[in-house]
Amino acid sequence: MSKKASGINAGAKLRARRKKSRLASSVYKRKVFDLKRKSDPLRGSSMAKGIVLEKVQLEAKQPNSAMRKCVRVQLIKNGKQVTAFCPGDGASKLIDEHDEVLIECIGGKMGRSKGDLSGVRWHVIKVNDQSLNALLGGKLEKARK
Repeated sequence: MSKKASGINAGAKLRARRKKSRLASSVYKRKVFDLKRKSDPLRGSSMAKGIVLEKVQLEAKQPNSAMRKCVRVQLIKNGKQVTAFCPGDGASKLIDEHDEVLIECIGGKMGRSKGDLSGVRWHVIKVNDQSLNALLGGKLEKARK
C-alpha cells in the first residue's frame, strides 16, 4: 500500500495523484471531457426538428408485451438518425413519412430512455408545426405540407 507524500515539497505529487484518481471515476471523466454533449445527437439542445423516415413498432421490455409506436427521424441540423416515441393513443396515425416533427429529450435522471423502451430517449411533440396534444385532442386538424 502506497503512502501519500508528505513533506515540504509534496504538493505537486499530491496534485498529480489526485488528478489520476479522479480520472478513474466515470462520472468525473464524462463531465471533464464533455462526453454527454459530444455523443448527444441533439448536441446539448433540448429540442430538434427532423424528417420522419419510417414508422416502427418496438417491443417493450419484460414483463410488458406491448408494441410501442415509434418513428425513425433524421435530424435536420446534422443528419443523424434517432428513434422517437409517439406519445398518446393513436398518435402514430397522425404522423406520416416525410412529415416534419419536433422532438424533445425525455429528460429524467441522466437523460435515460423512455420507460420500458431501451434506446429511445426522445419523443415527438409537434407534427408539421402543430402540437401533437392538440391534434390528439381534436382541437386542430392536421395541416397539409
